[in-house]
Amino acid sequence: MPVPKTRVMSDRHVLLLKLLIHGLCLFFLLRVYYLGFSDQLGGDPVKAIIHFTGIGALNLLLLTLAVTPLSRWSHQGRLVRVRRLLGLYCFTYAAAHLVNFLTFDLQFNWPLIAEELTERPYIVVGLCAFIILLLLAITSIPPLVRALGRRWKLLHSWIYIAVLLVCLHFTWSVKADITEPMIYLAITLVLLATRGRQLRRPFSWPG
Repeated sequence: MPVPKTRVMSDRHVLLLKLLIHGLCLFFLLRVYYLGFSDQLGGDPVKAIIHFTGIGALNLLLLTLAVTPLSRWSHQGRLVRVRRLLGLYCFTYAAAHLVNFLTFDLQFNWPLIAEELTERPYIVVGLCAFIILLLLAITSIPPLVRALGRRWKLLHSWIYIAVLLVCLHFTWSVKADITEPMIYLAITLVLLATRGRQLRRPFSWPG
């Protein structure tokens, strides 16, 4: 009995998938702000918005990491074309998470911000992860990809460090039950295990 061939994604399918990603990411981000400003997020809307954008960034980061193994497993090479878009939305949610924290929680009180950085190590860890995501977002622009050449792959392999920092940030920020952070960490380790030798790249920057 002949084995049915896998239907290969077309450029149209990729476009539709990208449109779906745009729609979902923007819808959920705008929705949480609408619910927050219309007082529909419970007794602590600030905490709810900060948590939602942080979890959203982590979910999008894991989806970004999942694209490559999924494309290989499904034999859909064009699937990798959505990886950059997912990564940019991951950065968007991470930026919203940081801005929410600085604006709503700390109200740009710089002495308080300095105190928080000193007393809460998980904030420093999260900031380090954000800086990596910022660099990855900036260098995802096609002209910079070409200009960086081989160094582009080395730089973007720092996503592996970023996701571990985000998991650590999440775990340290939880004051009681760490079941949810541990589930995310387990998923992260599984995804990293599919990378093999690629995990060495962040530590092999050429001199």
